[in-house]
Amino acid sequence: MEQAPKETTNSVQVFGRKKTATAVAYCKTGNGLLKVNGRPLELLEPQILKYKLLEPILLLGKERFAGVDIRVRVKGGGHISQIY
Repeated sequence: MEQAPKETTNSVQVFGRKKTATAVAYCKTGNGLLKVNGRPLELLEPQILKYKLLEPILLLGKERFAGVDIRVRVKGGGHISQIY
């Protein structure tokens, strides 16, 4: 019996911690979507911390991230610890 070749999705999952905050980021090929805890980046509060999250994207150029979807889940800690 012949099996159809499985389609693989290029993806990577990483995590980081600061004090009591833990973040898990899942990146895969996509349309340039960026979400934090299920919300689009535009809805992130406080507004000034949004720029800290965008820092690596702006430094490397948005065109590098156009084909990548990034979803981040953050638990614990305060607003500052969650961003760093």
